[in-house]
Amino acid sequence: MTKLSEKGIDVTDILNKIKYEKELKLLQIELVKLQQWVKANNKRVAIIFEGRDAAGKGGSIRRFMEHLNPRSTRLVALNKPTDIERGQWYFMRYIKELPNPGEIVFFDRSWYNRAVVEPVMGFCTETQYSEFMAQVPEFEHMLYEDGLIIIKFWLSISKEEQLARFNSRQQNPLKRWKFSPVDKKGQELWDRYTFYKENMFSKTHTTYSPWVIVKTNDKQEARLESIRYVLSKFAYDGKLEAKTALFPDPNVVTHYFRSSYQID
Repeated sequence: MTKLSEKGIDVTDILNKIKYEKELKLLQIELVKLQQWVKANNKRVAIIFEGRDAAGKGGSIRRFMEHLNPRSTRLVALNKPTDIERGQWYFMRYIKELPNPGEIVFFDRSWYNRAVVEPVMGFCTETQYSEFMAQVPEFEHMLYEDGLIIIKFWLSISKEEQLARFNSRQQNPLKRWKFSPVDKKGQELWDRYTFYKENMFSKTHTTYSPWVIVKTNDKQEARLESIRYVLSKFAYDGKLEAKTALFPDPNVVTHYFRSSYQID
């Protein structure tokens, strides 16, 4: 690296990548410890990732799960409901996916589809939306009282960064599959998304199930800090021996507050 610098070659990006990978590995070691503690104590943990399209939900989840034991962790990313599911209580298909004792489940989108995406895109009626918003705090309170631990992340991305990521997806053959007609509407309906997002926060941010806002314009920073947040919530075995900081940067991760500034 020194020789490259001497030749006037900028190695900043390389050094940042090395630093990120080193930090990620240390945090993933802690996640393995956490998983062992969850299993040993029969805890049930659900970690929800919500946010606008291209906010980095899938990438963050991959870093969480990369080294975890697949026998006691799952990813839930449901397709659109079937005809049978559309005739059931809305929460039913998500209830079936909730963690069993000793298990951590990651939700790449969740029941909160009905709070933002569905009303924005016209996939539900006003009555369905209103019923959901009235029911969800009680639904989550029942889960809380039953001992289920829920962490709700909202990955916050700016309009400019979202557009840049959409363009990148279209140009990359390996990522083109991620781009859908719904994504195209993301920029057009930005303000409508904002309205429903804010209403969701105001109605469903509770003491027992708060919303955690993660700024994700910097993907690597967002991944590291969201992992730190999860680790900070548990008193798992071996935590004191961690070789890195386990408390998130409050400039990147914070609980929702009505007066707080959000980049999206």
